Parts: sequence; structure tokens; C-alpha cells
Amino acid sequence: MANGQWFPPEWPERIRALAEGTLTPVVPRRAATVMLLKDTGGTGGAPVVHMLRRRASMAFAGGAYAYPGGGVDPRDDDRRIGWAGPPRARWADRLGVDETSAQAIVCAAVRETYEEAGVLLAGPTPETVVGDTTGADWEADRAALVARDLSFAEFLERRGLVLRSDLLGAWTRWITPEFEARRYDTWFFVAALPEGQRTRNASTEADRTVWIRPSEAAASYDRGELLMMPPTIATLRQLMPYATAAEVLKAAPDRDLTPVLARARLEHGEVVLSWPGHDEFTRHIPGGGAPS
Repeated sequence: MANGQWFPPEWPERIRALAEGTLTPVVPRRAATVMLLKDTGGTGGAPVVHMLRRRASMAFAGGAYAYPGGGVDPRDDDRRIGWAGPPRARWADRLGVDETSAQAIVCAAVRETYEEAGVLLAGPTPETVVGDTTGADWEADRAALVARDLSFAEFLERRGLVLRSDLLGAWTRWITPEFEARRYDTWFFVAALPEGQRTRNASTEADRTVWIRPSEAAASYDRGELLMMPPTIATLRQLMPYATAAEVLKAAPDRDLTPVLARARLEHGEVVLSWPGHDEFTRHIPGGGAPS
């Protein structure tokens, strides 16, 4: 493998089945993920991004580096919650969904960041964020969220917290290829680490977490040292030009959220796999099944 592009061994067979019409695509589940950023300061300083390595035993993307994220909880789409920042209607327009779905997607982004990184983008007022969230009572609520015994809307109401949607910026949207057995329609957000909070590996799905400059992570991917899915390395490259987290957030409103979806086609006896707008991920799969 010349680089760290994640390529499951079962993909060639599934791609051919899709191309031949014998595979019915799974309906993608809505999801959200957050690129959490922190400024490093100093000469030549660039923001670092929080990443986790998924456990090798995970059925989906085991061993790959990713950002905190997960599926949307439908319980978060119909309960009015404390909300700061752009109104739900504006988020709905930005994300390309209705207002209740927009609330659920933003809730998923904030919830997953809390569940997997211990960072909570919410506060007691529209102008504040909570401080330390490592106490036993906080951990009990976090565990209930992970177990889905508690919805995020219920958690916010119980704690008397306001969700800080103004701390998020929608960055891009990727849909898992049609030939994948587990599919997600994922909105990628950016956010800066709130002052006074710190990250920790709170996820049972990860065996390692790191703060790393996007350029360093991308270089390690190019050397084949870090395994990543196409959306992860693509977004890392997109973050590289920015000198601060504030610059990233300022750029977010102008980002194109047209979904990126892989295409697979049969061409001269081989399967050609491509992601529109991202030529580096193109793979040619000959009759033997090994990508090139």
C-alpha cells in the first residue's frame, strides 16, 4: 500500500455485485462528526486537530484514524431545547434538511464530541460553556448517553444547558459508497476547543487519541503510517492552509456542502472506483481483485 487509504478486502466483490445489479445499496444513516481544533501559537504555529484511532476490532474502519462522530439520534429532532447561535431555520438551509433534522444533526455533532472526547459545546447561558466535565455525575450522564438510555435533548434539559450551535461550522458532507455494508450520510463540522476544557479518550471505540497538525497527519498518511478513510485525509488537507482555528471557522460558511459520493464503474474488464473532486482516491481494480 503506497499510502494509508483504507480499502477493505471485501470491496472489490461488493463493487462488482453493485455494478452487475445483484447488490441492493443500504440506505445511509445520518451522522455527524467534528474536527476539534486547538491553536498552538508561536512562530509557525498552526492549529492541531483532535483525532482518535478506531480499535482494530471495530467492524467499520477498524484501525483507521478519524474524528469523534456517530449517528443521529431521532429522539433529538422533535424536542425544543436551549439553543444559541444561528436559528434552526438557518441551520436547515445550510445542511439541506428540514428544521427538526437540522437540530438532530447538530445535536449529534455536539453529543458525539462529548461522548468520545469529553468536550461539551454547551453552557448554562447562550454566552458560556461548561468547565470541567470529569466528575462522577458528569460521567454517569455521559455513560447514559453512550448507552442511549438518555437522549441528548433530555441531557441538556436535565442539566439546564444551552447548546452552542454558534461554536460549530459546517465544513463538508460525505456519503458512504453504495457498495459498503454500513453506510452513513455524514456532515463534518469544525469547532475550537473551548477555553477551560480538555480532551480525553472517553470512547470505548478508540485505543488512542492524538492532537496533531493536519500537515503532519497528512504526511504520515502519505507514507503509509496512518490508516484513514478518504473523507478524513481529504478534510485534513483542506485544513492545512489555515493558521488558526478562528480562520477555519471563518471559512466554514462558504464551504460547499454538496455530498461527496464514490462512484464505481466497469471499464475494460476492471472496476474503476472514484470520488468526484478527489482524484487521489481513484482505484483501478482488475479481475484479480487487488486495487492499483
